[in-house]
Amino acid sequence: MKAMILAAGRGERMRPLTDHTPKPLLQAAGKALIVYTIEALVKAGITDIIINLAHLGEQIRNRLGDGAQYQANISYTHEGASGLETAGGIKNALPLLGDSPFLVVNGDISCDYNFHNLLNKEIALAHLILVNNPAHHPTGDFALKGQAILSPEGEPKYTYSGIGLYHPDLFASINPGKSALAPLLKNAMQENRITGELHPGFWMDIGTPSRLNELSTLINHSQSVARDNNTTEASG
Repeated sequence: MKAMILAAGRGERMRPLTDHTPKPLLQAAGKALIVYTIEALVKAGITDIIINLAHLGEQIRNRLGDGAQYQANISYTHEGASGLETAGGIKNALPLLGDSPFLVVNGDISCDYNFHNLLNKEIALAHLILVNNPAHHPTGDFALKGQAILSPEGEPKYTYSGIGLYHPDLFASINPGKSALAPLLKNAMQENRITGELHPGFWMDIGTPSRLNELSTLINHSQSVARDNNTTEASG
């Protein structure tokens, strides 16, 4: 399976940090956000990765290269200075993604979802990972029917995590250029061709400087606890 990391966003809510650094390269606990995602993908056995570039995108290419340092094979697509939005960016990358279902991950999230769960999963047009609604998005995005079929209507609604498995056919109806993803998903949901699951574990949308700082604190704490546990085990 191939994966695409969405990295072309301008990161307006992250300004002034993103005036000179693309959001995926912002660091949490000393490591770029996008590197955490690459490492999680490789750990799950997904090593063919496509990254879309727009705002300051060459910095991402220069930093990550061909992915060899992460045991990955990274390719890039270019969307100009302003980007193509989510569906347009995926459409632009289809020649690299191929004819089989592929994974798409937002470049500005942190999540402990195991990507290995999606390997060889059969889908119609898409399978989305949902999470419980964060404080900054209390109304959610989509409802689950029978814990499987997604719908834009119904309660309770959950938040789309930015992790999804997509079939290329979902994008067949749109022309190259800027295009949003939500209308495609909602139309396919009306035909019961989108499934989903609720991930109860850790997830954060790293959309603001305060959340970036919060993530750094969480990672540093987790690493400190792990070191203490290892020291205790070694001494015991």
